[in-house]
Amino acid sequence: MLDINMKESLPTKEIKRQEAIYEMSRGEQDLIEDLKLARKAYHDPMLKLSIMSEEELTHIFGDLDAYIPLHEDLLARIGEATKPDGTVEQIGHILVNWLPGLNAYKVYCSNQLAAKALLDQKKQDPRVQDFLQRCLESPFSRKLDLWSFLDIPRSRLVKYPLLIKEILRHTPKDHPDVQLLEEAVLIIQGVLSDINLKKGESECQYYIDKLEYLDEKQKDPRIEASKVLLCHGELKNKNGHKLYIFLFQDILVLTRPVTRNERHSYQVYRQPIPVQELVLEDLQDGDVRMGGSFRGAFSNSDKAKNIFRVRFQDPSPGQSHTLQANDVFHKQQWFNCIRSAIAPFQQATSPTELKDLPELNEECEENNLSASNIKAPRRLATVSSVIQVEEVDKNVSECGSTVQTAEDTKSVKAHQTQSGFRKARDKAQSSGKRKETLV
Repeated sequence: MLDINMKESLPTKEIKRQEAIYEMSRGEQDLIEDLKLARKAYHDPMLKLSIMSEEELTHIFGDLDAYIPLHEDLLARIGEATKPDGTVEQIGHILVNWLPGLNAYKVYCSNQLAAKALLDQKKQDPRVQDFLQRCLESPFSRKLDLWSFLDIPRSRLVKYPLLIKEILRHTPKDHPDVQLLEEAVLIIQGVLSDINLKKGESECQYYIDKLEYLDEKQKDPRIEASKVLLCHGELKNKNGHKLYIFLFQDILVLTRPVTRNERHSYQVYRQPIPVQELVLEDLQDGDVRMGGSFRGAFSNSDKAKNIFRVRFQDPSPGQSHTLQANDVFHKQQWFNCIRSAIAPFQQATSPTELKDLPELNEECEENNLSASNIKAPRRLATVSSVIQVEEVDKNVSECGSTVQTAEDTKSVKAHQTQSGFRKARDKAQSSGKRKETLV
């Protein structure tokens, strides 16, 4: 801690610089204590009491012990550079040499999704639940559950760029630390980018492994080849049934969450839609009524809000899905994410071609998979990126693409198809020949 007498003799800017360095040092000490606590209060007792097996605990906790020396090393280096009065003259060279070691977190962060899933599953065991509840009620936990402790390293990672930039902000332009601190910012950004990439690939594979297929025809090779999961989350179809949607970089997959023998998985619903064949249509509130047809303007029934439609360009698969988000914000997230994915393919298609696309009937529940001649068995044998300050709500979509503004969305060229769809719809309705069915 900075000596109070020395603090009074320093310029304000230097005081803030020293306080920022101290904050980094103090944060390392807190992290080390929390990592040791996770081992002492949770891991070791559960192993000793046989509440969980050693294999399960290793899967959940990862190699947490290996990171303690890493952070002790930074703390020791800062300590050696600290003068008797508590000030640190230069810290840039310390950070430049130490930060690359954070790449060790690639495996830990990549495993977090699977670790959290296993922990949630084990909580169904009364012994596990009772133990964790007792820990939560104990003073040492600070009212934090086990996962909060396991997520502390990830939370610490996202703070390093902010901490370094804060030190840099209060460092005089002619200080020898400036160039090194700027280099340190680039190093940590590169480390976090690599961790994000690895975590994204791991998350993508995690969900691919949990997909169940009703028919071999649903197994598109683009799914297995996916390395990036752009968006995923829960939406409702036109019947009000909950679907879980995955937008991989090359294909959109609609699924139904299922649980069998405590194993969570996702049963693929209808035929996956390749991004290059995907048409996205914005729908206005009231265009569709839940459980009904396009008669919202002439009916007192509940009018659907926050809806959009995805469909094949080619009418032969016979699939069109009207989807509903929880609110306008999450609709916008989904719309932006899908629009960004299909934008390269839209540029290769003329507006006239898109406008003239025929309208497809939405399939009814009773005709499940009939368009692809898929016969479903009754039962099958047998579920923001680490560098995000806050986790995305589990009940909303998680989008990996850059969120665009609502104003940008209004100008998307894909909307040029909307007038063509509506003209075809109105013509079919007026002739009385259109058969309205449900997703």
